[in-house]
Amino acid sequence: MSKIAWIGTGVMGKSMVSHLLNQGDEVTVYNRTAAKAEALKEKGAQVAYTVADAVKDADLIFTIVGFPKDVEEVYTEIFKAAKPGAIAVDMTTSSPSLAVKLHQQGKEHQIRVLDAPVSGGDSGAAAGTLSIMVGGEEADFNACLPYFNKMGKSVLRMGPAGCGQHTKMANQIAIAGTVSAVAEAIVYAKANGLDPEKLLGAISKGAAGSWQMSNNGVKMLQEDYNPGFFIKHFIKDMRLAKEAATAQNVELPVLEIVLSMYEQMQDAGEGDLGTQAIIKHYEK
Repeated sequence: MSKIAWIGTGVMGKSMVSHLLNQGDEVTVYNRTAAKAEALKEKGAQVAYTVADAVKDADLIFTIVGFPKDVEEVYTEIFKAAKPGAIAVDMTTSSPSLAVKLHQQGKEHQIRVLDAPVSGGDSGAAAGTLSIMVGGEEADFNACLPYFNKMGKSVLRMGPAGCGQHTKMANQIAIAGTVSAVAEAIVYAKANGLDPEKLLGAISKGAAGSWQMSNNGVKMLQEDYNPGFFIKHFIKDMRLAKEAATAQNVELPVLEIVLSMYEQMQDAGEGDLGTQAIIKHYEK
């Protein structure tokens, strides 16, 4: 049995690592806020209080942290402390160029690095039905596949290093347009005297149907703005997508409009709300 280290036990990471623990894997967990890691003790996790202690004996290392700068900081420690031959899998939504950089740095330290961001939100993490998009060497992907399958329903290797992150960028571009469109449909319906709950029932099973409509659309109607996915993290993702698109001279007008709306919300102190709170922007 492989020894696993898990770095990052926030909203997503806690549920994801729980699937490994529930299926008997030996996992040592680390989180900057120690209490979040200690909460997993009852599931059988060992708790480390430094990245180095978490990874020093691990065969597999999974990371899911907040921002690219956090990824860089964590991997600096991993490369110092992990044993040669270990596989490190970054499941953070991060920069494609950083993923390529970490893959190359990993080779210098004999650490095999994959980028494997996920989609599906907190509900997908809890249910073990995430979509996992992987970039890196095929042999390393195959070695990790049994563990990915414990966390996700759709697991695909998209190509070499960075391709997992590029796939996630495309995913976030699609979400930007969809979540804003759901909010617009609800606002339009209310303005024209329609029952918004009936509206979703009428259109969610047809060509307009989407995960965003069935999940975040319902939350919009309930005025439930608790974060399955934080606005502040979505802003980070959209900025990364915009940066990568600009590097290839690709224009993304819908993304830029939605990014601007969310940035205005963050400036108004709403960055810790869930992405479904975009409807508040329309209802001002």
